[in-house]
Amino acid sequence: MTVVEVMDHVAVGFELLGAVLLIVGLVWAVILSGWVWRRTGHGRVAFQTLRETFGGALLLAIEVLVAADLIRTVAVNPTLDNVAILGLIVLIRTFLSFSLEIELDGVAPWRRALVGGAGHLAVATARARDRAVPAVDGRGATTE
Repeated sequence: MTVVEVMDHVAVGFELLGAVLLIVGLVWAVILSGWVWRRTGHGRVAFQTLRETFGGALLLAIEVLVAADLIRTVAVNPTLDNVAILGLIVLIRTFLSFSLEIELDGVAPWRRALVGGAGHLAVATARARDRAVPAVDGRGATTE
């Protein structure tokens, strides 16, 4: 097996990983938002949880798919046409990532401390947990 064939298999592995991340992220987002909806009874909070969680999974998958494109273009078939196509793909995916991050956070990506889709998933999961736990006042009574 040549290096080019190995790198092509590696690129396919990254593409499969990106697809798996999308599927698992969607399932996780639906389960988590359903749990929040059941615990809080607020559809708006559940929808926000779904949006944040799946947005984070989508960002993470985009990052992995860009890595697959880079490997395929640089190691497998480094022609000028392929490099130009890669540049266009990276530009489009970068724009999508920035748009998603601004939509999810309300601020530009360079103005926040989190990095990438995995950070969004962790924050969305923590927010969902916090939203689903009823607030308790100083006397032990719930405030909802």
